[in-house]
Amino acid sequence: MELRITRPLLTWFARPTVTIDGVGHPAQWGIGTWAVPDDGGTVIGVYLYNRAWRFGAATRTVVDEAALVYRTGPLPFGSGRLHPAPA
Repeated sequence: MELRITRPLLTWFARPTVTIDGVGHPAQWGIGTWAVPDDGGTVIGVYLYNRAWRFGAATRTVVDEAALVYRTGPLPFGSGRLHPAPA
């Protein structure tokens, strides 16, 4: 599965973290690939973390999406969005 993590305007030195079924993995801004089971039902999550707090959390259960896009708001608080990439 392909995951595109877009960088917001104000990151406050935050780094993205991807969770697959609750297990966290450090990530980078941009496009990355992640191995998930083909049977579906895998829960993918993304949040941003800096030394002070965690923000922009978004989760989605992957059924048959080939690519997802993560976006968060322009300010370092609130939730993010994880949706299918346009074809």
